[in-house]
Amino acid sequence: MPCLTLVESTSTHEKKQIDGPVVNVTKHISFPQFRLDDPKIIHEVKLLGSAILSKDAIQIPDESQASDLRHQAGRAIYSYPIRLLDPVSQTPASFETTFSFQFSNSSTTSFLGDHPTSSNGLLGNNTGGSGLTFIIVPDEFTVGRPGPWLAMLNDACEENYKAFAIEFDTRQNPEFGDPNDNHIGINLGSIISNKTVNASDFGISLKDGSVHEARVVYDGGRRWMEVHLGPNPVFSGFLDLSPLLNEYMFVGFSASTGNLTQIHSVFSWNFTSTSQASLRFPSQETCESKLINKYDRGGFQSQESSQPQRSRKAEPPASFLIFIAVMVLAIIAVASLFYIGRRKRAQKNAVVLPEKKQRPRPPNKPHKFTTTEVSSATRGFNEYEILGSDSRGVYYRGKLLNGTQVAIKRYSAEFLSSQLGLDRRRLLKEITSMSKIRHPNLVPIKGWCQGNREVMVVYEFYTNGSLDKWLFGVGVLPWTRRLKVVKDIADALSFLHSKQLAHKNMKTSSVFLDVSFRAVLGDFGFVLSSTESSRFEAAVSQQVDVFEFGIFLLEVVSGRGRTDTDVSQEERDLVDFAWRMHETDEKGRVVDRRMGSLVNLEQAIKVVEIGLLCTLNESKGRPNMGEVVEFLSLDGPIPELPPSRPMALFPYNSTTGLCTGYACTPFK
Repeated sequence: MPCLTLVESTSTHEKKQIDGPVVNVTKHISFPQFRLDDPKIIHEVKLLGSAILSKDAIQIPDESQASDLRHQAGRAIYSYPIRLLDPVSQTPASFETTFSFQFSNSSTTSFLGDHPTSSNGLLGNNTGGSGLTFIIVPDEFTVGRPGPWLAMLNDACEENYKAFAIEFDTRQNPEFGDPNDNHIGINLGSIISNKTVNASDFGISLKDGSVHEARVVYDGGRRWMEVHLGPNPVFSGFLDLSPLLNEYMFVGFSASTGNLTQIHSVFSWNFTSTSQASLRFPSQETCESKLINKYDRGGFQSQESSQPQRSRKAEPPASFLIFIAVMVLAIIAVASLFYIGRRKRAQKNAVVLPEKKQRPRPPNKPHKFTTTEVSSATRGFNEYEILGSDSRGVYYRGKLLNGTQVAIKRYSAEFLSSQLGLDRRRLLKEITSMSKIRHPNLVPIKGWCQGNREVMVVYEFYTNGSLDKWLFGVGVLPWTRRLKVVKDIADALSFLHSKQLAHKNMKTSSVFLDVSFRAVLGDFGFVLSSTESSRFEAAVSQQVDVFEFGIFLLEVVSGRGRTDTDVSQEERDLVDFAWRMHETDEKGRVVDRRMGSLVNLEQAIKVVEIGLLCTLNESKGRPNMGEVVEFLSLDGPIPELPPSRPMALFPYNSTTGLCTGYACTPFK
């Protein structure tokens, strides 16, 4: 990295930087092949999502782990950041990258008749799904959305998420402006390409099973890019990447599948970047210059010039100096002996206490944060760090001093002063007790903060965001992923209830997706009533969890919220609508139509029935979460639903998702 040297002005003694020569900083990456036994590959290539090293290549998706290759997303990123922008001049780096890739069917492909098909029922060679990108992104841990998003971006990403990609796309998505299902696109911070090239115009078919060689050359000074596919220059033109670049970025590949699937393989990769950097001149003020300056000001004189001015008569005799030195040493010796003797006598009379050992705190153990730490992590609770909000407070993204990313729930003053938050001590007690709970499908609590009449909870951060953004967003979650989500969350709730605890805030925005799309339950409710015993309160809250989980199941299957103003009046309340469809034996109408024919309708209807069971009165057959987990295995029968909706359903506030009124007590 360039060195910045601070120098001191001899006239003003102020520090300043002096521009020096401009030099080039070069980085070179070379992977002639991706071998599993090469330790360099293991350390320098980070695989995210559904990506794997297999058969001397990077493969996306990972067919060894996914039973269904549809709607998979993965990335392969060089593990270390690369300097791609000079922040002084705002000049982007020049770079050149070459890589070989291939699109092919799953190894489980078989043939039915004249049409190739994979074992999961998907068409083969002539379909494609969806494509591969060479990406430059600001982080090394985010995986974008599958399908047409190519694992580059998703609708949960912020608008200012800086990303550049060159896509090799084998699916036509008219909503994104794709010209056909065989094109190359240049994407500047958006999934909609700024420039598209029809590969067929050059006699190239991306999905013909051939190994293709791509070469991208970018001149940062001229802002000029060239893209070659094989011997063909498919694009050349002016392209300013500086608005999309931070000083340091990550480079690599991303790929995804949608309703149709293919294996994306990268066999080799070379990347070289050259960025300019302004060095600083070292300080011209040296020790020698200081001596010269002092001499010029008369502070020193040379030995030759001062020798004649010395008076030999003024020099003291050598014997006198020796006598003085001996006397000083004798005085020091006597004083030392006196001090040592006095210290020994004091130690005999002293009581020696064992030294108290400071027990080190485990680095990952939840603990109390200071208000200063939390404020610093969120840049003073900057509005740009807000992840979301609800009736209880605001979620902020934060970064601790050790670099760990966290999500911080800052409870609002209105919530803390409401009846739900009157007993703040009990609220903090539940936070600390919940922070000790660990389960693969529960968001870990890293700590809490109390101060200045505030209460905040520090959670682990999940870059793929909350489920509601994926479930109710632009794209469509496939049925297999939805089923996995409800099973994950059922396991989490069942575990909590087995510990005599409850979540108390069960809704889609409390469910988060990790980098591999495993569902985890967070944003705990921490609602306690100071007038009830903890055992009674836990029993009530667990029943509320089951009821809310039933609504959660209906939301996941239907792909819509519990209240929806965009539908007809009779369908507006999701629970009412689901019960009416049960009464008329039309439960299939509850299932999200956007999933099309890929949904397993029998499974989806069974999950709807489990959701309706969870909304029964406790005395009328509402299951506990342990039973729900068994039902969601979908292996055996479930209890029969009543023919019509019971009259006294568990009431809830459709806005906050909280139980309200007397009905929040157990039914007898």
